[in-house]
Amino acid sequence: MDVGLILKIVGVGILLSAATAILNKSGRDEQAMMLGVAGIVIVMLMLIQEIGTLFDTVQTVFGF
Repeated sequence: MDVGLILKIVGVGILLSAATAILNKSGRDEQAMMLGVAGIVIVMLMLIQEIGTLFDTVQTVFGF
């Protein structure tokens, strides 16, 4: 696992929190909620590759 992945996730979180705060202040709560959901999907897509690599490593180590 790389530190770059953690920094990418933190960057996405900071951008989303700022955008969500701006949308909430302007009264666009539904759009702010959808932006939060989109952010969660983006982060999960980043993590799926790492989880796949983890499963491959475990499979290789235990010889399944």
